[in-house]
Amino acid sequence: MLKDQFQAVPDSSQLQQIERDLRFYPTTNAHPQVLSQEQVEQFNRDGYIKDLTIFSPSEIASIRQQFDELLSRTLATGADSYSISSAHLKYGFCWDLLTNSRIVAIVKDLLGENVVAWGSHFFCKMPGDGKAVAWHQDASYWPLSPSRNVTAWLAIDDADIENGCMRFIAGSHQYGHMTFRESNPAEHNVLNQTIENPWQFGHEVIDSLAAGQISIHSDLLLHGSEANNSSRRRCGLTLRYAAAEVRAALDWNQKGVIVSGSDPSGHWANRPRPTRDLPE
Repeated sequence: MLKDQFQAVPDSSQLQQIERDLRFYPTTNAHPQVLSQEQVEQFNRDGYIKDLTIFSPSEIASIRQQFDELLSRTLATGADSYSISSAHLKYGFCWDLLTNSRIVAIVKDLLGENVVAWGSHFFCKMPGDGKAVAWHQDASYWPLSPSRNVTAWLAIDDADIENGCMRFIAGSHQYGHMTFRESNPAEHNVLNQTIENPWQFGHEVIDSLAAGQISIHSDLLLHGSEANNSSRRRCGLTLRYAAAEVRAALDWNQKGVIVSGSDPSGHWANRPRPTRDLPE
């Protein structure tokens, strides 16, 4: 029986027992189909690409309407706005976003022909909620190896400095897995790791996005975001992709959906689209 419930953040003791190759593997692609050669080079150099428009204003308005209903039903159960994780395993419209051909085409230019989509987590900062996301590397949290994963961060709402958009440290992905400390509750960190003094690894980039745009970042890129102290919501959907050669522990291969090419090893489950769009 395949699972549809996973810890968004695995226990650190479990991760320490997994041998992982957390080195950056640059993209080699002389003929990208969607991205420009300059964008591929920027990804290799800086670890991110931003301001990629995927959905029109009317399309993202429809997606936002679906999310609003999902959030309303989630909050009604007593869960918080950050708890909607592995959403593509439960809700059809989230599966549709994860497998969207426009996003997948961009990811293929960075990861190659054989691509698996495996993650979908809404990071929804409610107005004035006071929670930040400390500086961290995604790969540090994931039982995946080698480090050939990217995140497409889809802006459901406009994301800017005032409502707590993401920030990147350009080039920090080149340093491999970094030393972190456990966060303490007083920091109001959505996650549980903090990397100190990130500016020693590069300069800060503000990842402001209009609703319907995405940014793409390496799983080793240092990033974080400040609290939303504005009167506006800031919701983003993180869509996670891996080269099919990546191996997953802790049953995370069960999250996988083949979105391009094939998975010759059969390691990833290739989950079908859920039949429902919202919780019952």
